[in-house]
Amino acid sequence: MNVIPAVVAAGSMSRVEQPAFQLVNGFHLRSWRQEDAEVLVDSCRDPEIQQWNRPSDHSLDEARARISRWGERWRSEEAAIWAVAASASAKPVGLIGLADIDLRGGSAELLYWLLPEGRGHGVMVDSTVRISRWALEDLGLHRLRITHSVANPASCRVAEKAGFPLEGTMRSALLHADGWHDEHLHARIQGDL
Repeated sequence: MNVIPAVVAAGSMSRVEQPAFQLVNGFHLRSWRQEDAEVLVDSCRDPEIQQWNRPSDHSLDEARARISRWGERWRSEEAAIWAVAASASAKPVGLIGLADIDLRGGSAELLYWLLPEGRGHGVMVDSTVRISRWALEDLGLHRLRITHSVANPASCRVAEKAGFPLEGTMRSALLHADGWHDEHLHARIQGDL
C-alpha cells in the first residue's frame, strides 16, 4: 500500500508564533488583539461586509471570544487570521486569513474584508500576495483558493491582481442575505508566478 505523505508536517504552525508582516505600502499584518474587539463589532455593521461575508452581529464579549478562538485555531492548525492595520499599533481596517487549512493535503482558502477606511489603497492585493507567499513558500502549502460571489467584482479584481487566475464558476454555491449566489473559484499553486 502506497501511503501519501503529508504535504506539510503537523506542528508546522502550532510550534511557532503567528508571524507579523510589514507590507510595501506601509500597512501591517498582525494577530488580532483583545483591544481590537470593537473593530470586529463595527465590521459586522458595514453594509459591504454584510453583503459579501456572513458576519454575526457580535457584542464586545462575543467579539473578544472570537478573537480568542482565532488564536486557538492557529494552535490547532485550522486557520490563520491577521488584522490589516496602517501600523503595528494601529486599529485594524481589515482582516485577511487562511481558513479550512489542510496541512496534510496542502491547501487552504483565503478570506478577506476591508472597512471603508482601508479601501482604495491597494492594501488587500498586497496583503493577499504576502499571505500567499508565506503560505506557499514558508509554510509549504501546495494550493490556495479564493471564492467570491460573481456579483462582487472588487473581490474578483483582488484575486486576479494577486495572481489567482479564475478557474471557473461554482453554481449556486453560497447563500447570501439576498439568496443563493454563483461563486467564482480562483486558485494559486506553488510555482505560479
